Amino acid sequence: MTHTIIQPAGWMDAKGYANGMLTDDGLLFIGGQIGWNAQQVFETHDFIGQMKQALENIVAVVHAAGGEVSDITRLTWFVIDKKEYAARQKEIGAVYREVLGRHFPAMSMLVVAGLIEDEALVEIEATAALGPRD
Repeated sequence: MTHTIIQPAGWMDAKGYANGMLTDDGLLFIGGQIGWNAQQVFETHDFIGQMKQALENIVAVVHAAGGEVSDITRLTWFVIDKKEYAARQKEIGAVYREVLGRHFPAMSMLVVAGLIEDEALVEIEATAALGPRD
């Protein structure tokens, strides 16, 4: 089986990992995305803003691989503040739908003590099924 590294155009290179890895049978594994932009700069230190950027980053990787939002089959969320997540459900839902529409793949949520990037408040990884590659 072959694997293709997926890197959206214009993004700074990932160091020590791949943003996306596409298998020849069309499975796309998207590394954990945090709330920084393509230049690896945090434009916000707000949970909702970082969540939106992380989801937009996932969509960018899916599109770079030739897929669509509807191809996303799994999201795993890592949050550092369970209380903030619980308190902001209405905002989270609105921003989620803004980025991903009404597509709701299988999801898991984990509360973690911290993330590798100190400024990160949330990290989301994903899997998508794009179908066999020719």
